[in-house]
Amino acid sequence: MANDTLTIREMCDAFQVTPRTLRFYESKELLAPIREGQKRLFTKRDRARLKLILRGKRFGFSLEEIRQLLDLYDTGDQQHTQMLRTHELAAERLRDMEAQRDELSEAIHDLREQMTWVEQTLVALSKSDKAAE
Repeated sequence: MANDTLTIREMCDAFQVTPRTLRFYESKELLAPIREGQKRLFTKRDRARLKLILRGKRFGFSLEEIRQLLDLYDTGDQQHTQMLRTHELAAERLRDMEAQRDELSEAIHDLREQMTWVEQTLVALSKSDKAAE
């Protein structure tokens, strides 16, 4: 890597994202690549930020939450505030995800019960149709 920077194509390949995604994150001021005319060069800092953005998105954080967490990096307290706030948000998100999982598990159970009832009803109807013949 020349100058320890990546082009937009190299970033796309490295992180499996589209150029549009990178430009979107740049427009939202989550990434700040070096601009040389139309060319964008992404630094090691941009790569670290993109990794955190993608991880945050995977966990369901909003872009605004991710921005706030990234902004806390520069508070000068060795990332203590950033890590503390990240942990708080992660705990909230984990509670939400577990509640969603529980609701989904209950819905799956109910759907299975309904399908079993339908199957049993179909079998019973089939038997009564044969008996009527």
